[in-house]
Amino acid sequence: MRVSAGERTANYVILIAFAAVALAPIVTILVTAFSPETPADAQTGGPLHWENFARAWEQGRFSEYMWNSVVVALIVVSLATVLSVMAGYAFGAFEFAGSQVIFYVFLLGIMVPTEAIVVPLFFDLRYLGLTDTVWAISLPQVAQSVAFGTFWMRATFRGANRSIIEAARLDGAGHHRVLWQVLVPVARPAMVTMILLMFMWTWNEFLIPLVMSPTAQLRTAPLGLALFQGQYVQGTTLLAAGAVLVALPVVVLYLFLQRHFIAGMLSGAVRE
Repeated sequence: MRVSAGERTANYVILIAFAAVALAPIVTILVTAFSPETPADAQTGGPLHWENFARAWEQGRFSEYMWNSVVVALIVVSLATVLSVMAGYAFGAFEFAGSQVIFYVFLLGIMVPTEAIVVPLFFDLRYLGLTDTVWAISLPQVAQSVAFGTFWMRATFRGANRSIIEAARLDGAGHHRVLWQVLVPVARPAMVTMILLMFMWTWNEFLIPLVMSPTAQLRTAPLGLALFQGQYVQGTTLLAAGAVLVALPVVVLYLFLQRHFIAGMLSGAVRE
């Protein structure tokens, strides 16, 4: 089907309009973050006031909060990735009694919102003495991420070339070797996409760290930004700089892995 010049122009206009709507808030935050905090600051320095980020970093204690987020993200992403790959292989490569029922139980972790389980989960973890620890923040997010990861990797492994698996088994490869040496390298784009999504969700999680650390001993970056907002309601410049600092790790990771992320989104689409 041939597209006329008018249709092509209309498509570009619509795409540019949507891109402008999506990018306008980001540009506004960036401009505000580099703006002078006070009229006196406008008389000194260059057009870009990089000192805003240093002030926000120091006054908002973002070094502590972002380190907590890094620790939580490493625990969640590493555990959830390993468990998701193994569970996805079990559900995607085998058919066993009750596999469908167990798989639907896994899907409950995707369908049930955090708000519905966070209160009873808090009392359970408090009974175990885990509240105000990194595990109280990490383990619930591991469970949520495994639910999504199992669904994602199951679809990926079900779409894998079965002849490769059969050839590996004929060569005497066991399940461990088939999974980690045959299927995982092939599924690398889908795994990178999964890891990036897990990291983004974990880094941006607000409710679980808020509830599971009632004494505020373990504040993550989003919680630190919320506290910073309470301290600097009028200081929109420092608040914007803090927001850029909190969002920067996710942006950098996406830019570094964007090729694999896009490949994973295309090749790792749900296949049944």
